[in-house]
Amino acid sequence: MKLDSEGATRSRRGFAAMDPERRREIARKGGASVPGEKRSFTRDRDLAANAGRKGGSSSRGGGRPPIS
Repeated sequence: MKLDSEGATRSRRGFAAMDPERRREIARKGGASVPGEKRSFTRDRDLAANAGRKGGSSSRGGGRPPIS
């Protein structure tokens, strides 16, 4: 177990508690849970563009002002 800044012990949970080989196995899978042909953005470019536009307009962050 590791110590936090005050010297108390912290328990390892989640990925930190897993065996490194098990973590690598999970990481290797990445986004492979859905086949490529079933991912809507890979099949429909307009759908992806509209989703990106919608997400950008919903953002409250201090990005660039929209182009008029």
